Amino acid sequence: MASNSFRSQIHLGVIIILIIITLLTPITTYNTSPQPWNILSHNDFAGKLTTASSSIESAATDFGHVTKIFPSAVLNPSSVEDITDLVKLSYDSQPSFTLAARGHGHSHRGQASAKDGVVVNMRSMVNRDRGIKVSRTGLYADVDAAWLWIEVLNKTLELGLTPVSWTDYLYLTVGGTLSNAGISGQTFRYGPQITNVQEMDVITGKGEIATCSKDMNSDLFFAALGGFGQFGIITRARIKLEVAPKRAKWFRFLYIDFSEFTRDQERLISETDGVDFLEGSVMLDHGPPDNWRSTYYPPSDHLRIVSMVKRHRVIYCLEVVKYYDETSQYAVNEEMEDLGESLNFVKGFMYEKDVTYMDFLNRVRTGELSLKSKGQWDVPHPWLNLFVPKSQISKFDNSVFKGIILRNNITSGPVLVYPMNRNKWNERMSAAIPEEDVFYAVGFLRSADFDDWEAYDKENMEILKFCEDANMRIIQYLPYHSSQEGWVRHFGPRWNIFLERKYKYDPKMILSPGQNIFQ
Repeated sequence: MASNSFRSQIHLGVIIILIIITLLTPITTYNTSPQPWNILSHNDFAGKLTTASSSIESAATDFGHVTKIFPSAVLNPSSVEDITDLVKLSYDSQPSFTLAARGHGHSHRGQASAKDGVVVNMRSMVNRDRGIKVSRTGLYADVDAAWLWIEVLNKTLELGLTPVSWTDYLYLTVGGTLSNAGISGQTFRYGPQITNVQEMDVITGKGEIATCSKDMNSDLFFAALGGFGQFGIITRARIKLEVAPKRAKWFRFLYIDFSEFTRDQERLISETDGVDFLEGSVMLDHGPPDNWRSTYYPPSDHLRIVSMVKRHRVIYCLEVVKYYDETSQYAVNEEMEDLGESLNFVKGFMYEKDVTYMDFLNRVRTGELSLKSKGQWDVPHPWLNLFVPKSQISKFDNSVFKGIILRNNITSGPVLVYPMNRNKWNERMSAAIPEEDVFYAVGFLRSADFDDWEAYDKENMEILKFCEDANMRIIQYLPYHSSQEGWVRHFGPRWNIFLERKYKYDPKMILSPGQNIFQ
């Protein structure tokens, strides 16, 4: 009895203490209305904000097909003001909700997702009758960020003009690639796409829209370029143009010696008036060439190429292009003939094509349509993209291409390896790159089945662990890090700048939660 009475007194005392704490605690009023599922009837978003299962399902997945991250709602804006209003609503509310801008959905690890938040379908704003204005005198194009690069190219070519820096695949939105970097075989000469932007309109995480350039609101300009959508949603970009060439001389050279392969690449990217495009790739002893690049070689040579791969286990392809028109055709022919004589490829393994400028830039489309017809496009893509310092690339070849990859024997899809010049990048922009003057882009562009993609992901982790243990100072491109510690290592000494900009432009951590940088 005494024991029960004592417990009752303690229980009563706890209740009294809780009541006192409650009475002394200031009353805070929360605006609960802005939660995505509660604003469907908001007049500003009538008919534009949806929770339809088809829209939610579509927004939950991406090109990678290795994650499903469900938002609570999807906004289909018809104007920039719709996006601004939604960001403002979130910013002015407590608690706020997260937002992610989604272009063509080509991210590969849920980077454009917003778990329990709102995904903004940027493509819903595209209007074929407007959205791009081309200045012939200024040599630039003002482009809505929701446009695909293939759409930009089609419009500018009508006026005989073209952007100068590209990605390999053109069915990506302008805003999407500018939020990362935008790289391809032109990067060594013209820099990534982010260094070919003159001006932008950006909606910050406070719901404020600002026009910015290197001379106006410059900190926001440099922050947003390569900023993974952390500081604002890009809605318009002014892209630098030049006169478009008509055709492309397209050469491929096969190598068996990696040092010769890289030496030739590095020499070519150092020349001021040389080739216009340069990429390298790796061919592994995994059977016949069966990826989208197999069409680059005449079928009659497939067996000969496979035989060389079998003999050496790993061979390399150097791919170069020189643009021309009718006035420069003769000079380009001579230049490319001299180029072939100067390279140290395996004699007899040179392949040449002459194609239109458009056909060259849009070369991946043929492979895409072929894979789609076979049901092999909308499959898991556990990609891994790296920037490897020049001083480490031979070690990477020996230990990864000729080590991990051959040993595991599972890689399918293109494996790219080509150099870039650091001086073509801008350190004020958010994109992280190695410190060395020359570094290599290495891309494992894998395709997998839904029941075996994790084996590829495990191999990716093995490659990353080797690079870390060997202190190779690699940096992921299109990165994925499972923790903020990984992001701190990613940015290195520039992390504090990135963090300061986040608190300046998106202090409530509303934008792009799928990048997993800020919790």
